[in-house]
Amino acid sequence: MNDAVEVAIVGAGPYGLSLAAHLRAAGVSFRAFGTVMHPWRTAMPAGMFLKSQGFASNLSSPDRSHTLSAFCRATGRPYADYGLPVPLDTFLAYGEWFACELVPDAEDTLVVSVEPAHGAYLVTLTTGESLVARRVVVAVGVEHFAHTPAELASLPADLCTHASAHTDLSTFSGQRVVVLGAGQSALESAALLHEQGAEVQVVMRASAPKWNGPPLPPDRALVRRLREPEAGLGSGWGTWFYSRQPGLYRHLPTSTRIYRARTALGPAGAPWLRERIEGQFPLLPGQRVRAAVPGDPGVRLRLAGTDGRERDLDADHVIAGTGYRAELARLTFLSERLRAAVRTVAGTPRVGADYQSSVPGLYFTGPAVATTFGPVMRFVYGTDHAARTMAAAAAGAAGRRRELVGAGT
Repeated sequence: MNDAVEVAIVGAGPYGLSLAAHLRAAGVSFRAFGTVMHPWRTAMPAGMFLKSQGFASNLSSPDRSHTLSAFCRATGRPYADYGLPVPLDTFLAYGEWFACELVPDAEDTLVVSVEPAHGAYLVTLTTGESLVARRVVVAVGVEHFAHTPAELASLPADLCTHASAHTDLSTFSGQRVVVLGAGQSALESAALLHEQGAEVQVVMRASAPKWNGPPLPPDRALVRRLREPEAGLGSGWGTWFYSRQPGLYRHLPTSTRIYRARTALGPAGAPWLRERIEGQFPLLPGQRVRAAVPGDPGVRLRLAGTDGRERDLDADHVIAGTGYRAELARLTFLSERLRAAVRTVAGTPRVGADYQSSVPGLYFTGPAVATTFGPVMRFVYGTDHAARTMAAAAAGAAGRRRELVGAGT
């Protein structure tokens, strides 16, 4: 295996690019596969803004030089650590800049299979090439994990799609569109649809949409900062813990980790989105979809309210802004044998302090390990802990291997 690459990275989004930058700085050989910023480019609508603050939207570079702030200064784009939403097109351009500067050899090809091979891994690409890697890091984003409720499963794609299926919502201009969900994705999709000429209604189980508070003033008094610290994912001590201590989060009881990963930082809209929602189009709170069937034309939803009453709602199209479920079973590019060998917790890979799974040499990062390291893994802010931790582990392992090889010569 002298010609084996040390690390193969599957995914070229924020987590994959950050890890690649750290591996290069550590002198660890790697190959990174995937279209740069792919899920951000293909699974989010034009006109969207990031929910995270500017300071919390950095990819991780070894010397912390390649920040979003540095990119915006270099390109003359507006930027603020707090209070100025980051446009999607700015973040996409930032990711491309980061890749050009620090990971110029990222390969725009997809991995179609990963399987064990004599103590290493055989990685096959869409180009037909196969390579051997001593370690594989699965750094995919949410593109594999879109969740659509079972009640909508029978509807064809021309009548029902997940919110991640759209980059241009103007195609729905003049149509009746029902958006399901109460989180940022659902609410912002609804706002964009309305602003681009669609007739929108939002159906949610919640009794009312929740709204995050505005960022706290960074120059507030020390006593206020101690009472409610500001962190990458928001304000408050609980959020500070999720943001800054993923290594400690993994020591919480398993049931607590599962619950917090699912419920902490739950569905809510950004404060700057509120005026684009309230009073602009109908919100139907306290409703769940009991059934959905093709109509004539369009689709008919049967809604069940918390008051026990049911009603029908007709639309031309339904968009499910119903989030993501990071389940190992959805990563079908991993061979069935490999997936069967990975121990799981609540359907997600169980990983150790170094992000390594129960299968030696197979690592996971990003949304797939939120149950282990906490909600921060669903956000760009988690890239720093993940990249530094995994790069240090890979560099240490590569160094030990070189020492063994040297001792044997």
